[in-house]
Amino acid sequence: QVQLVESGGGLVQAGGSLRLSCATSGRTFGTYAMGWFRQAPGKEREFVAAISWTGANRYYADSVKGRFTISRDNAKNTVYLQMNSLKPEDTAVYYCAAREGTTVQGLGVLGDMRRYDYWGQGTQVTVSS
Repeated sequence: QVQLVESGGGLVQAGGSLRLSCATSGRTFGTYAMGWFRQAPGKEREFVAAISWTGANRYYADSVKGRFTISRDNAKNTVYLQMNSLKPEDTAVYYCAAREGTTVQGLGVLGDMRRYDYWGQGTQVTVSS
């Protein structure tokens, strides 16, 4: 069983930055595609960013493109989400997720939360205006 643990959330003013981390257990992290999703109060969970198992391909929601950067360190079994120029509308619980498999996986797959196999418990990000 794979376990994912998010950290790095908190309260920040608009325009500030946060870096989320997602540490995973298991020896096969390098074969997982990883994604970040978020859920604001009263809203459905939505895609934020994803990175392929090789790290060569990265995908972003339009709402965060140019402000957020996803990256991974396979030696540390960790995926990161660097969030800059934060806005109040970025306030949400942020979840990381892992998808097994090394086939080619584009945005149509990695942007779909139903295609992920494992989920973390989430970390709260609050952006004040």
